[in-house]
Amino acid sequence: MMSKKEKNLKGESPNAKRTTQRATIQKVWNYLRHYRIFLVLSIVLATVVVALQLYIPILTGDAIDCIVGKGNVDFDGIFAILKKMGIVILIAAVCQWIMNVCNNKITYHTIRDVRQKAFEKIEILPLKYVDDHSYGEIVSRVIADVDQFADGLLMGFTQFFTGVVTILGTLLFMLSVNVTITIVVVVVTPVSLLVASFIAKRTYKMFHLQSETRGEQTALIDEMVGNQKVVQAFGHEDEALEQFDEINERLADCSLKAIFYSSITNPATRFVNNLVYTGVGLVGALYAVVGGITVGQLSCFLSYANQYTKPFNEISGVVTELQNALACAARIFDLIEEEPQVAEDEDAVELTKPNGEVELSRVDFSYVPDKPLITDFNLKVEPGQRVAIVGPTGCGKTTLINLLMRFYDVNSGEIRVGTGDMKKEELIDIRHLTRESLRTSYGMVLQETWLREGTIRDNIVMGKPEATEEEIIAAAKASHAHSFIKRLPQGYDTLINEDGGSLSQGQKQLLCITRVMLALPPMLILDEATSSIDTRTEIRIQKAFAKMMQGRTSFIVAHRLSTIQEADVILVMKDGNVIEQGNHESLLAQKGFYAQLYESQFAQ
Repeated sequence: MMSKKEKNLKGESPNAKRTTQRATIQKVWNYLRHYRIFLVLSIVLATVVVALQLYIPILTGDAIDCIVGKGNVDFDGIFAILKKMGIVILIAAVCQWIMNVCNNKITYHTIRDVRQKAFEKIEILPLKYVDDHSYGEIVSRVIADVDQFADGLLMGFTQFFTGVVTILGTLLFMLSVNVTITIVVVVVTPVSLLVASFIAKRTYKMFHLQSETRGEQTALIDEMVGNQKVVQAFGHEDEALEQFDEINERLADCSLKAIFYSSITNPATRFVNNLVYTGVGLVGALYAVVGGITVGQLSCFLSYANQYTKPFNEISGVVTELQNALACAARIFDLIEEEPQVAEDEDAVELTKPNGEVELSRVDFSYVPDKPLITDFNLKVEPGQRVAIVGPTGCGKTTLINLLMRFYDVNSGEIRVGTGDMKKEELIDIRHLTRESLRTSYGMVLQETWLREGTIRDNIVMGKPEATEEEIIAAAKASHAHSFIKRLPQGYDTLINEDGGSLSQGQKQLLCITRVMLALPPMLILDEATSSIDTRTEIRIQKAFAKMMQGRTSFIVAHRLSTIQEADVILVMKDGNVIEQGNHESLLAQKGFYAQLYESQFAQ
């Protein structure tokens, strides 16, 4: 069964493919031109190496002509020629080494630049792109595709230039010896080029499909390995294996086709090259019989014919690898050229002294254009207020947090915050603030924990790198994380991986809470912050949160209504709108949707 991607590739017109390849080559050149000095040096050295290599057959032919017959050998002449050949070979070897150094520098510095650009783009991509693409697929582009691109690029520099110069050089040398035999070689040459071109056109789309399928496979492996506990808990092993087998089968199929087309290139061009060699030998022998050329010149010509045809084999292999490289390069350039998140205003200001006032006016937002989520949303939060947000799943609670942090921009309306540098009534639109200063003003504790590879201490001080040991321990004690940290093998210096290693979900969440306790930003966002913590510890942390939230504007997203009864304002959301607003007692008195939610959780 043909995959959707394969159908798309097969449906692409030849003109569109050529245009895509030309555009990719132009993009590659934009990176290569930064190293054009090394590129020019590589070409010059390739020319020198080829010229010296082509000079050796002439010396060999001269040495053969020094052997006139039995007992009639010019040994002095042969020794002089051998000495000259040794010098030529030594110079060629040194030039070859320098050329390889230049090629390596061009290739791996270009790859470094491409990867750096790709990673820089990932850092500024809108969250929507990351949400719409699997992590494994993005990783595959930056790692596997760039590696394939590097292999093709290095082979291109190593063999392509040398091959082209060899072809041109041998033609010039052969013309200087005998024009007629050279014409025989030139007449047969286009056949080899046509064969290589025919095959190359069919390899690009298969290599492109191979690269995409490899990314799909990487994404599945990343997802399954990262969620192995969930896979095993729900008995999803067989389904995961079937899904992997299906993708693996498609990868094997497109890889087989790509390798098949690429593998027939060399035998086909070798066949044509043997025809060239045969033609040179036959015509040359006839000329030698009638005295048109010497035996040494015939030997020289046969050597040239062999050297002339050899680059066609190499170039055909290079063309195949370049097709693969261009296919991979196209994918990485697609990532690099993705639309970044909306740029900050040139006159964007730093939010230096936020007073905690937040106002949302006529906010509309949707992840998908034709599916509205939040419509005409209005909210005014006074400094220091604790605002709880409740409602059924999918009502827009977490989306509201994403908008406050400007992970997503509103479709219409505005979100404004107050700052101590301005009068209270003069709020500033968050789109006129730098993202860094806005996000630094919030402390977030989410239901999903995030830790990075490093020590416990490294994970705690992320929001405040200059924190002292006393401050770190005080924050850990406030979040009730200090006791379990001290029980770890190296305490605060215990190394953990990006998934938290052997730490429980509750311990990982305590570390995230400690991180916020240490930074103590002026505004807080708690999105199910105690969802993975036992009830006894939760009671203690709620008291710590209550102390921490004093004088700080706080947004609390919760499903368990027992955790938000002390909030100053409770927003009850449904279908992207605030349908009820008030404190706990007033909302219960209304006997509306909030009262129903509360009774469903605490019914006798």
